Amino acid sequence: MSFEKFDLLPAITKTITDLGYKNPTAIQELVIPRIIEGRDLIGIAPTGTGKTAAFTLPMLQCLVKDLVSAAGEIPSQSKPRSPRALVLTPTRELALQVFEDVSRYGRDLDLVPIHLHGGVSYDTQTEKLTAGVDIVIATPGRLRDLLERRALDFLNLSFLVLDEADRMLDMGFIEDVEVIIDSTPKARQTVLFSATMSDEIKKLAQKFLRNPLMVHATPKTLTAPKVRHVIHPVDLEKKTALLIHLIQNAPQNQILVFTRTKVRADEVAAALTSHNIFCMATHSDRTQAYRTKAMACFKDGRIRVLVATDIAARGLDIDDLNLVINYEIPNLPEDYVHRIGRTGRADAEGQALSLVTQSELRLLSPIEALIKATIPQIWVEGFAPQNFDPRFQNQKKSAVKGRQPKSRQPKSRRAKGRRWE
Repeated sequence: MSFEKFDLLPAITKTITDLGYKNPTAIQELVIPRIIEGRDLIGIAPTGTGKTAAFTLPMLQCLVKDLVSAAGEIPSQSKPRSPRALVLTPTRELALQVFEDVSRYGRDLDLVPIHLHGGVSYDTQTEKLTAGVDIVIATPGRLRDLLERRALDFLNLSFLVLDEADRMLDMGFIEDVEVIIDSTPKARQTVLFSATMSDEIKKLAQKFLRNPLMVHATPKTLTAPKVRHVIHPVDLEKKTALLIHLIQNAPQNQILVFTRTKVRADEVAAALTSHNIFCMATHSDRTQAYRTKAMACFKDGRIRVLVATDIAARGLDIDDLNLVINYEIPNLPEDYVHRIGRTGRADAEGQALSLVTQSELRLLSPIEALIKATIPQIWVEGFAPQNFDPRFQNQKKSAVKGRQPKSRQPKSRRAKGRRWE
């Protein structure tokens, strides 16, 4: 199936063709026609499946279709104008990514998008809103603040998207989300996307969606099929040295490194910099200007490594990013899925390496249960841990076929490239 089958406006079809898109993904094929029909919809799909385009293309279609003349021309609209579409996202990074996608897909349409989130002055955002916008992409906290300041209203809103709704609820935005939705017309069309269908998501959908169509586009495994997962066991005191070793010997041009905490992200970035590895660290304590700069530098290749907390696991979309390293295993297995969802996108190949210490072993089983796969271990020569839990080693023996080491603690000369079964 090609995008032409969706009967999109010629201006939209031409743009996505020029951008190199040929065939829609599974989620796009399922939901684009339904959204164009005007249905409220719940889309269950993991990150990296193309869901941003799945709601953006029909949203643009719905906003301009009624304005198209009989000759197929899209006339200029009067200004100022109030928002007719709203996209709520959990993080600043995702808001920026959606804004960029909306701007790209709608470049030949007379529509004005804006992104609203913390880290930017209220005056700057208020001035842009006063000038007139059609599409608002926002995080819940900042948008609620602007609503309470009467900087905008949604009296003319006809299209609402709740993107990564599960993450918004996990981050404690439920009250903000409900206040915002209550400020919109009840006659709007509402589209909700989530990686999971939890009880909280069901309650939200029952409250704010009208007879929604449920669409599942979840693959057999939550992670991209061409991503290779590997565990590198290591002692804590050698973890940073192992990371440096892996980066220095990796053929990949760009590498995304994840940590659990902001302090650790800064420490890791400093260690990499001291070894002449061009990198930056991004997390919620950084200013918005710095976070935006870090993302831009990573995207255009000015830095090779970006060190990030889980805030960057949502909304970071880099072409040809095929290596993600978990310096620390996340506490929540869902965060592992979102981290490695930055690689192996659009059916590309990728690698997800995790540096695991003795204390982190307990976090692996829930991850493997979620992704429905046993992650093989590879002991790196010179970095084999000295006192790794033998029970964990025994647990792995039946998971992967292959020759077993003779001892519980493999020597460095035996460890290179050897799976620990």
